Amino acid sequence: MIPNRKAKTRRSKRFLQSREPKLVEGQKSSMIIRGGNTSETVSQALKDVYALKKPNAVLYKRKNMVRPFDDSTALEFFSKKSDCSLFLFGSHNKKRPNNLVFGRMFDFHVLDMFELGIERFVSLRDVKTDTCPEGTKPMLVFSGELFETDREHQRLRNLLTDFFCGPRVSAVRLAGLEHVLHFTALEGKIYMRSYKVLLKKSGCRTPRIQLQDMGPSFDLVMRRSHMASDDLYRTAHKKPRGAKPKKKKNISHDAFGTRLGRLHMQKQDLDKLQTRKMKGLRKRRGGQTAETPATKAPRTDE
Repeated sequence: MIPNRKAKTRRSKRFLQSREPKLVEGQKSSMIIRGGNTSETVSQALKDVYALKKPNAVLYKRKNMVRPFDDSTALEFFSKKSDCSLFLFGSHNKKRPNNLVFGRMFDFHVLDMFELGIERFVSLRDVKTDTCPEGTKPMLVFSGELFETDREHQRLRNLLTDFFCGPRVSAVRLAGLEHVLHFTALEGKIYMRSYKVLLKKSGCRTPRIQLQDMGPSFDLVMRRSHMASDDLYRTAHKKPRGAKPKKKKNISHDAFGTRLGRLHMQKQDLDKLQTRKMKGLRKRRGGQTAETPATKAPRTDE
């Protein structure tokens, strides 16, 4: 939210309303920033990530003299200007060649960021295959023990999920699952691969899945990291009361997501229970049933 500003026109009023905090936030946008000194590898890597993130991304083509780990004031200014909570910064120097910094903001302040070095890079233009349509929601796969045990890698996995998850949807059709991003942590390196899903004929109703390398591909190594404290991290993930779903009585869900309900009924009187009427059990006049017929009196003529 932009503080201490009053709208003078309807257009500015709509702009300020769009920047106000909402109960349910919309799609997160990313800003991709080029540093003061970049190599051809870093420049092309930023363009390829921008191609994966469109249309929810902003690409800064001019050079910006920014040092995220020394002074994050410029990043916070760009975040307020473009209303972006995620960022990717690329730079290159002799000490840290081919450098990428992934990060995210909370309340327009840096929450956490990770510096990754590019050791191997394959661009989108180097892979002569068809790409996915713009705005396709990718499927994210994380492999490796470090993503489960190491604290830095766990936070990095959370950041990459936040960065590449795409728009939130309520339902997905099978033909819409076209893009896969696979991250592997092995021997101190992080391998990022991008695949296109091909649905082949299998002779039955379920198609055969085949993955085709689409690009870009990265071999990354972690260099530096800046993580938020546990208290600030919990504050950033805190949900407002209005966003929490109201608990409904007597309704629960099992481990598989099945909805279970509990009904409370009064004690039932079995004597008044309506059962199926049978002709053989029907009562006749005089309290005699059909099973014990009454003996007829002999007829006498007077």
